[in-house]
Amino acid sequence: MSENLVNLLADLKDKEVLELVQQRLDAGEDPLKILEDSRKGMEIVGQRFATSEYFLPELVFSGDLLKRLTELVKPHLKQEVAPKKLGKVIIGTVAGDIHDIGLNIVDFMLDVNGFEVYNLGVDVPIEAFVNKIKETGATIVGLSGFLTPAFDVMKEAVAAIEAAGMRDKVKIMIGGGQLDDGIRKYTKADAYGKDAMVAVALAKGWIGEK
Repeated sequence: MSENLVNLLADLKDKEVLELVQQRLDAGEDPLKILEDSRKGMEIVGQRFATSEYFLPELVFSGDLLKRLTELVKPHLKQEVAPKKLGKVIIGTVAGDIHDIGLNIVDFMLDVNGFEVYNLGVDVPIEAFVNKIKETGATIVGLSGFLTPAFDVMKEAVAAIEAAGMRDKVKIMIGGGQLDDGIRKYTKADAYGKDAMVAVALAKGWIGEK
C-alpha cells in the first residue's frame, strides 16, 4: 500500500490517492506513515518538475491534492498531540519562487506537533518576513526555496532580519529541494532541514522541547 500511494501521488491520480488514504486510515494505520509516503510521492513530483516532465499546472494540482490529503489525515494526528502551543514559527517560500509542496508539509507537521504556524505562502518579499517577526514575536523562521536563485534571496532575508536588530532573537532554518548545509553556511541561517520531520526536531530543540 505504501508503494501504491507513493506512485499514485507521483502520477497525480487524485481520486485513487484519496480513496487509498481513507482505506489506510480506516484500517487504523499510523497516520505518520501515510504522511511519510505522501512526502516521498511529492518528492517525485518535484523531480519531474525539475526535469520538465511536469510543468506549473501539474505542480499547482499536486499542491491542491496534498492539501486535500492532509485534510483527511489531520484529524487522526490531532488525537496524538498536546493541545498547547509550543511556540510561534513563521514560514514561507522566498520571493521569486512559487514552490509550496514542501512548505505545506512543514506547515502541517509543525501544526500537529503543537506549534503556532504563520504560513506566508509563496513568492514572499523579504520585508514580509521581517514585518511578521515584529508583529508576532515569533522566535523561529523557516525560509523555503526550490530554485537556485532562492539561495541569494535567503541570504538577503537573513541579512535583513539582522539589519532590523532581530537576528539574536530568532532561529532561522532553510529547506528545499536543492539545498544542503553548504547553502546554509552561504545564507548564514542557523540550520538546514532536509525534510519536515527534521524541521520539527529543529524547532523543538530551539525551544527546549524534546
